[in-house]
Amino acid sequence: MTRPSSRLPASLRALAHRNFRFYFAGQAVSILGSWIQQVSLSWLVYRLTGSSALLGVTAFCALIPQLVVGPLAGAWIDRQDKKKWLIGVQALLALQAFVLAILTWTGLIGTGLIIAMSLALGVLNSFDTPLRQSLINSFVGRIEDLPNALALNAMLFNASRFIGPPLAGLLLGLTSEALCFAINGLSFVALVIGLLRIESRPPARATGSMGEVFKEGLAYVRHTWPVRTLILTLAMVNLTASAYAVLLPVFARDIFGGDAATLGVIWGAAGCGAFLGTVFLAHQRGHAGLAGTVVVGSAISALSVAVFALLQSMAPEALRGRVVSFFSSTRFGFDALGGLVAGLVAAWLGARYTLLLEGLVLAGFVGFLLTRRHRLRAALVEGEGASGESDLR
Repeated sequence: MTRPSSRLPASLRALAHRNFRFYFAGQAVSILGSWIQQVSLSWLVYRLTGSSALLGVTAFCALIPQLVVGPLAGAWIDRQDKKKWLIGVQALLALQAFVLAILTWTGLIGTGLIIAMSLALGVLNSFDTPLRQSLINSFVGRIEDLPNALALNAMLFNASRFIGPPLAGLLLGLTSEALCFAINGLSFVALVIGLLRIESRPPARATGSMGEVFKEGLAYVRHTWPVRTLILTLAMVNLTASAYAVLLPVFARDIFGGDAATLGVIWGAAGCGAFLGTVFLAHQRGHAGLAGTVVVGSAISALSVAVFALLQSMAPEALRGRVVSFFSSTRFGFDALGGLVAGLVAAWLGARYTLLLEGLVLAGFVGFLLTRRHRLRAALVEGEGASGESDLR
C-alpha cells in the first residue's frame, strides 16, 4: 500500500500516491483538450448558422445520450476490466476529434454532420465519464485520501474550464476550429500514457446479468435518501443554471459585440468561480458541514462538483460505476434538456430573458432545498440512508 508523503500539504495528499499522479497528469492534458473542443464547436455552430436554437440542439445531441445510455453503461462497466476499456474509449474519442477536424478543415462540415458528430461524442462520453471516475478509488492506496483525490480531480476539471476556453479563444483567433479539434484528439494520448504507467489491482467486477446489475444499482440510488436528494438537486441545477453555457456565443457576439476571444474569456470566468469552489473542497476532510455547502452551492450554481465528490465517496466500491453513471446521466442529460430548452426559448424571448426565467425557477428550488438541509446534513454525517422512506415529500 502506498504511503502518502508528509511533505505534501493536506490539500494535495492524494498526489502522494504514484498511480494517482500518473492519472492526474494525463487527465490534466485530456480535459484541457476537451474544453478547447467544446468552445470551438460552439463557436463553429454559431459562426456557420447564427442560430441560438441550433446551439441548443447541438448541445442536446452531445449530452442526451448520457441520460439514455449512461445508467446502462454503468451496469456494463461494473462487469468489465475498467482500465482496459477506458484506454479503448480514449482511442475512440481521439478518432472522433480527428474526424471532426478533417471535416472542418476540408469544408465538408455542415449542420447534419455536426449533429451526428455530437451524438457520437455523447455516446462515447456515456462510457468515458463513469469509467474515469469509478477508477479513481483504485489509484489511491488509502481510503482516507479518496475524498481529497475526488476534490483534486474536480479542481482539475474546473482549472481546465478556467484555462481552456480563453486558450480556445486565442487559438481560434490565430488559427481555426479544425486545429482546435486536432489538438483535442492529441490530448487523449496523454491519458492513455498515464494509464499504461499505472500499476494497480483491478477493482472487483460485479457478477450477474446486465439486468441484475442494473437493478442493484437502481435500488441503491432509490433507497439511499442523500443520494436521491443530491441527484434531484443536480438535475434542477443543470436543467436551469448550467444551460447558460449554450447561450454564451450569443452573448459574446450579439450582445457584447465580441469575437471568439470574447467567448473564451466569458467561459473562462465561469470556470474561475468553479475552480475556487473546488479549492475549498480540497481542504475538507470529510462530509461534516458539506450539506450547507451543497445548499449554498445550489444558490450560486456551483454545485455539480460537490455532489459528484459526495456521491462517489458515499457509494460502495462494488456499486461505484453504477452510482457514478446515474450521476453523469443526470448531470449531462439534464444539461442536454436544459440546453435545448434554453436555445429554443432564447430564439423566442432572447438570451437575457431566458437566463432571468431560469434563475427564477432555480431560486424556487433552492427555497425547497433549504427546508431539507438539516436532514441532509444528518444523513451525510451519520450515514443515515433512510432506505425505507418514500421519495421527497
